[in-house]
Amino acid sequence: MTIESIIGAIIIGAIIGTLGRLFLPGRQPIGLILTIVVGIVAALIGTFIAQHLGVATTPGIDWIELIMQVVLAVVGVGLVAAIRGRTRV
Repeated sequence: MTIESIIGAIIIGAIIGTLGRLFLPGRQPIGLILTIVVGIVAALIGTFIAQHLGVATTPGIDWIELIMQVVLAVVGVGLVAAIRGRTRV
């Protein structure tokens, strides 16, 4: 991974985290910064998986990679929301 790909993953991660939160039904008791962090992690993991599956370097928009990232963000936001919701009393 190059610096450009890491910076790109961070920018895309902010968008991915927001999309993950929008696709998850119900309210999530987490803030915007934590949502962005989850999105960044989901973007990095999704890119890693896509590279190993050989779908990260297709011409045009990498739809499969993008879908993987959003699904991982939905799962991540759901897990973080469940943990944060359980610890707040």
